[in-house]
Amino acid sequence: MKQVVQNYKSGELAVLDVPVPGCKPGGVLVRSAFSLISTGTELMKVSEAGMSMLGKARSRPDQVAKVMQSVATNGVPATYRKVMGKLDSYTPLGYSLCGVVEEVGAGIDDVKVGDLVACAGNEHALHAELNWVPKNLYVPVPDGLAPQHAAFGTVGSIAMQGVRQGEPQLGEVALVIGLGLIGQLVVQLLAAAGVRVVGADPDPARCELAERLGAAACGDPASAAVENAVAELTDGHGVDQVYLAAGGGSNQPVELAAKLARDRGRVVDIGKCRLDLPWNAYYEKELDVRFSRSYGPGRYDPEYELQGRDYPIGYVRWTERRNLACFLDLAARGKVDVEPLISHVADFDDAVETYRRLKDGELKAVTALFRYPEQAGEAEEAKAPAVAVPTAEVKAAPARAAKTPVKLAFIGAGNYATSMLLPHLARREGVELSTVVTTTSLSGANAQRKFGFAEATTDLDAVLGDKSIDAVFVVTRHSSHAELTRQALLAGKTVFVEKPLALTEDELSGVLAAVQESGNDRLQVGFNRRFAPLLQEARNHFGARSGPAHLRYLVNAGRLDHGSWYLQQGSEGSRFVGEGGHFIDTASWLLDADPVSVYATASSGNEDLQVVLRYPDGSTATIGYVTTGPSGFPKETLDLVADGRALRLDDFVRASVYGRKKWVSSRLPKARDKGQNAELAAFIKAVRTGGPMPVPLESLVATTAATLAVQAGLAGGVPVTLARP
Repeated sequence: MKQVVQNYKSGELAVLDVPVPGCKPGGVLVRSAFSLISTGTELMKVSEAGMSMLGKARSRPDQVAKVMQSVATNGVPATYRKVMGKLDSYTPLGYSLCGVVEEVGAGIDDVKVGDLVACAGNEHALHAELNWVPKNLYVPVPDGLAPQHAAFGTVGSIAMQGVRQGEPQLGEVALVIGLGLIGQLVVQLLAAAGVRVVGADPDPARCELAERLGAAACGDPASAAVENAVAELTDGHGVDQVYLAAGGGSNQPVELAAKLARDRGRVVDIGKCRLDLPWNAYYEKELDVRFSRSYGPGRYDPEYELQGRDYPIGYVRWTERRNLACFLDLAARGKVDVEPLISHVADFDDAVETYRRLKDGELKAVTALFRYPEQAGEAEEAKAPAVAVPTAEVKAAPARAAKTPVKLAFIGAGNYATSMLLPHLARREGVELSTVVTTTSLSGANAQRKFGFAEATTDLDAVLGDKSIDAVFVVTRHSSHAELTRQALLAGKTVFVEKPLALTEDELSGVLAAVQESGNDRLQVGFNRRFAPLLQEARNHFGARSGPAHLRYLVNAGRLDHGSWYLQQGSEGSRFVGEGGHFIDTASWLLDADPVSVYATASSGNEDLQVVLRYPDGSTATIGYVTTGPSGFPKETLDLVADGRALRLDDFVRASVYGRKKWVSSRLPKARDKGQNAELAAFIKAVRTGGPMPVPLESLVATTAATLAVQAGLAGGVPVTLARP
């Protein structure tokens, strides 16, 4: 990734390629959308770096004192090597940004992948494409607040903490000295709190801007305008608070504060200005001088910032994280307007040139932002990931004569085949279980004995080459589904394959290529929920709809036993890829359409998922797939709302429809029927008669593509388009 850095010894600025930070526990990895350039703090660092060694020493007497102490302790040679080594290293820049959560570390549960967050900290909110940010230094961005505005969160917190230190009251009058970025924000915060504000700055443009943003009057501190405005607003008593938001080496701000503050007024230092207090002036008025420490309580405390230990709200109402959230809330509600403060937005790749122009005065800006291309406006839309939904052109096959019995072969005889499929087929009239193919001899022999197969074998080619076999069931592990389906289609067989049809886009394309090559589109995937009698009955009672619908499907999947092959994600795909097609197919069947986009987020480890599907008519389906729920809670609950009606399904035990009339099913006396028997009946009928398959091929492919898009969405943190040719 790229990051802006500076060599403090030489003054060199550069955009370097550096390793991506790891996502450690207790924080999140954030991909930057916009980062804010502090034209005060950062430009001061940039200017200092360009000074001679003597100039650097004069500008940082505190560091000189540390060097002298090191000389006394360690000697000149060791101290020299230490100082030169530190100076001749790249240091980062930046401390305020907004971005998208790309990865969530262990212990974080308040945000998820894809969430927009504002971040703070000169070690964690840097001008870099990716940053790891600990919990107490980020907050979610409120709905409706643009990312370029949320990038002001840190500087807004600095201004807010300064205002809190002044303890303003309704009806008071305040003086803000210095109308740069922080000063402009202080003006707005005070005005929002019911305080009348006078601003002082030598730049007429900044004075005019502050007046537009809420100041009662502004002017040059060297003129009489500021003093006259204070006298008029306070009846000559002086202001209740003075906020020092200026920088530089002049002592004028401190002297002006003493002159214009009322007796026992408060003076708050927010910026970094010279503080040679005129003792007599401050003593005679007994002025209360206060400092504002950056973003608020918690700043510089490693246990708070790095270890995530919050301060109890009853003892510390406004921590730095709560200040950050408060400022964003004010901005989202329009109480603070940061848009007029944005003077320039530069592409991140132009960072070095932007700093040069700011330093040289060529670019005059209250605030400048870096825009990161992968997250900026229309560029994000253009680069949104997509999963292809392949198609195949197939000539209509001639009608087949009805055939009895229908001869079936099974490839695989595992638990699902022997518990959910074969019991329904073994006793069905007009069906002959011809051959079972397994990789081990004993499993085939057991299936033959229990269900009456005519033959058991381990020879797949013999089955595919047997022209008397009408249909093949593929009920093997997930990793083999696509290839076995492809071979069976090319052999001219009607195919029933358990979900998933494919684990990758390439596998899905390979299946469609076999359909195209063979002209054989006789395919069914084991999406059985749409065939469940209770759900079919509820759908009939719900009726047709005219407007968009919202569907919510909660799947309490539960934990898998240790050692389950479902956990072998490297070879068998994710758990959702293996099972999620059921729920997407059910949603699409109820909404009578195929999805056009997929957005997915997940908890740490991608165990619990939230999947949002969007449909052509504006309908949405939200699938919550959780593995951490209680075992006693129903596995599947579904709600569908549209046109003033609602359908509810409670785990295939009970269903209801609410509308002008209410319909409630009776409780089923037997085990849950999730549609396997009806699905197999429809499949056998299609094989015997040569009629249409129970589910159109286009729908099977669209559901599979949407399931695959979930993984792509989790990786990218943005919606995935389902691209159709």
